[in-house]
Amino acid sequence: MDSSSVQRLLCLSNGHGEDAIAIRIVRALQHCSSSTDIVALPIVGKGDAYAHHNIPIVGPVKAMPSGGFIYMDGKQLARDVQGGLLSLTLTQLQFVRQWANTGGSILAAGDIVPLLFGWASGAPYAFVGTAKSEYYIRDEQRLLSRSSWFEQFESWSGSVYLPWERWLMQHPRCKAAFPRDTLTAKILQQWPISVFDVGNPMMDDLDLRHNADSPQLAQAVESATRTVVLLPGSRIPEAYANWTLILRSVQSTVQQSSDRPLLFLSAIAPSLDVASLSASLHQQNWQLTPDCETTENSTSLHTFTQGIHTLMLVQAGFTTCIHYADGAIAMAGTATEQFVGLGKPAFILPGKGPQFTPAFAEAQTRLLGPSVILVDDPNTMGACIDRVFNEPKQLQRIQSNGHRRMGKSGASERIAQILLQQFGWER
Repeated sequence: MDSSSVQRLLCLSNGHGEDAIAIRIVRALQHCSSSTDIVALPIVGKGDAYAHHNIPIVGPVKAMPSGGFIYMDGKQLARDVQGGLLSLTLTQLQFVRQWANTGGSILAAGDIVPLLFGWASGAPYAFVGTAKSEYYIRDEQRLLSRSSWFEQFESWSGSVYLPWERWLMQHPRCKAAFPRDTLTAKILQQWPISVFDVGNPMMDDLDLRHNADSPQLAQAVESATRTVVLLPGSRIPEAYANWTLILRSVQSTVQQSSDRPLLFLSAIAPSLDVASLSASLHQQNWQLTPDCETTENSTSLHTFTQGIHTLMLVQAGFTTCIHYADGAIAMAGTATEQFVGLGKPAFILPGKGPQFTPAFAEAQTRLLGPSVILVDDPNTMGACIDRVFNEPKQLQRIQSNGHRRMGKSGASERIAQILLQQFGWER
C-alpha cells in the first residue's frame, strides 16, 4: 500500500473508561477501513487497555496517584501536581503538536483536556464527550433544583458545556462532536457545532455471546427468586473498602428475604484478589462450596452459600452478570451506567473514594435519574430493594429511563462511519 494513502489517527483519552470508549471506536474504524494507521496517547494512566488491544501507545505516559479523579478532590489534584502532572501534561502537549505536524487527525475522548489537546495540535479533530451530560443540570422538562449557589451556577451559560468548551467544538478543525446522550445533543445543536446524536459507545460489546459457557451460573439463576449483581469497582485499594460496605448491604438484603432464595453475582475485575474478597465473605458467615468452575473464556466462579442464599464471585464475567441480574448494588462508575442502560435499577452507596465519594454518588443520581437509588445506610438496603421491586410502575419507569439516558448499542460503528466521512477518508 502506498504510504501516502494511509490515514493517520491519534487517539487521546484521559481515563480508564475513556480509553475503553476510544478502543471500541478504533476497532470499528479498523473494520471499516484497512488504510488507517491508528495510535494512542492516554493522557491519564499508562494505557494498558490500548496495549491489550494491540493499539500502539506513543508519547510520554505515567500513572498518577489520583488514578484520574483529580476533579473530585483538591487533595488528589495536589498529589498529582507533586507527582509531576504539570510537566507530564506539557510534554504530552508538545508531543501531540509534533505528531500533528507530520499529518493526521485527532480523536479526543473524555473532557476538556483531550479536546483542548486536539485543538492545540493544529490538526483536524473530533470529540467524544464522555464526561458531561445535560442530565447533570436538567431533565427533559426543566432545570434541576440545586441547593448551593455554585451548583446553580453550573447552568449559567445555557448548557453543561461552558462557552470555552463550546468554542473548541465550534472550531472549523473540529469535524464532529459526539455527546453521550440525546438531551445533550439537542442542547448543543443551539450552537454552530457539528453535533451527531448516535448513542453512547458504553453500551456496545454487552451481548451475551458467552452465556452458554457457564451452566453452573445459569442453573443458579434459575433457582433464585431474585438475582442481584454486586459492583465494587476495579481500582485498588478502593474496591476492597467498597466490598466491605456492599457486604453489609448483602446481609441486610438476606435478612429481608429469609424465606426466598437470593443469588448475588459479584462481578469482580481481574485485577482484584479473590482471596481477599473471600476472606471478607467468611467473616460474614458465607461458606465456600468445594466446586470452582473455570469456563473456556477464563471466567472463574467461586460459589458461597449462607442458608438458602448463594453468592458467586465471578471474575472476568461482567457482561454475563449484568444480563442475568434483576438489580445491582453498586459502587462503580461506568459499570453502573452500563447496567442502568439495560433498563434495570441500581442501588448505590457513597464511599470514601477517591472515585465513589458522596459527591460522586449524588452526581450519579442526577446523571442516571430514577434508575439509581441512593442508599445512605447499607443496613437499610434490603428494605429499599424490596420497596422498589414491589412497585411495577416504578420498574417500568426505570426501564424506559435507562434506555433513554444510555441509548442503543452500536454507537461505535456509527461514530466510525461519520469519522470516515467528516475526515474525508477512504473506506
